[in-house]
Amino acid sequence: MDLKFKYFEEYTRNSRGVQLFTCRWLPFSSPKGLVFFCHGYAVECSKFMRACGERLANAKYAVFGVDYEGHGRSEGVRGLITKFDNIVNDCEDIFKSICDLQEHKGRAKFLYGDSMGGAVCLLLHKKNPLFWDGVVLVAPMCKILEKHLPPPIVANVLTKIEDLIPKWKIVPSKDFIESGFKDRAKREEIRNNKLIYQDKPRLKTAMEMYRTSTSIEDSLHEQVTLPFIVLHGENDAVIDPRISNTLYEKASSIDKTFKLYTGMCHGITTGESDENITLVFADIIAWLDKHVSKPNFESFKLIECDDIEK
Repeated sequence: MDLKFKYFEEYTRNSRGVQLFTCRWLPFSSPKGLVFFCHGYAVECSKFMRACGERLANAKYAVFGVDYEGHGRSEGVRGLITKFDNIVNDCEDIFKSICDLQEHKGRAKFLYGDSMGGAVCLLLHKKNPLFWDGVVLVAPMCKILEKHLPPPIVANVLTKIEDLIPKWKIVPSKDFIESGFKDRAKREEIRNNKLIYQDKPRLKTAMEMYRTSTSIEDSLHEQVTLPFIVLHGENDAVIDPRISNTLYEKASSIDKTFKLYTGMCHGITTGESDENITLVFADIIAWLDKHVSKPNFESFKLIECDDIEK
């Protein structure tokens, strides 16, 4: 890849005094717009999402990422989410401080959420519905299917003990790397990334993710109003693609697009063949380019929507 960008890393402290890792990919020329990464559960930005940042920066977008507390190079207990709102508030504080810089005034601002990061994006939009110009959602966590949930009696017990043993790794789960990333070489690269949390989910983390996804599912129609594109692999074994279809159908947004990729798995931007990833990013960049000059208020006008790809 012919590099046309600069890469920087920096640490900042959040409102709770926790040191968070941030990174950015900046094109040499003036950026078309700003893209803010919200990464998925257990992963991080600097290595796992590096190729994503490079592709967008080479397309002349300024890209910014932050490792959540307990993730990647940020401080905190590995893999522990004590409160999902902390992630959302940290991202809001960091992203808005970047948008407020003089050199970024007036530029289009887009969120980019991968898996659990999709939930973070939707909650950021909920907090300030008119701030963002659009969002890219890659296999977003908007709902946990019933078959993945514990029986109600078990869930009730877990709710009562989650604050007593929040760090305990007692939640059974599949090997998300094996099931989520199809390309063998990329899968092994991900597995060898020591910044990625690869143990069983902690109890508090699992309960926070469950509550968050349930809340989002219940409010899709009334609270998702901004322009968005949702992209999903047909063979995703981590998050059912029907969830993205539900988001597309229920969201109040007039300007919305759903892309379903035949034969692809969960990691459509990180775990597929180079050819497949290039195809997905061509769609992402084309959507960004189409929306980069549209102010957010246009999401309330009648705009032709793309058909769902089967």
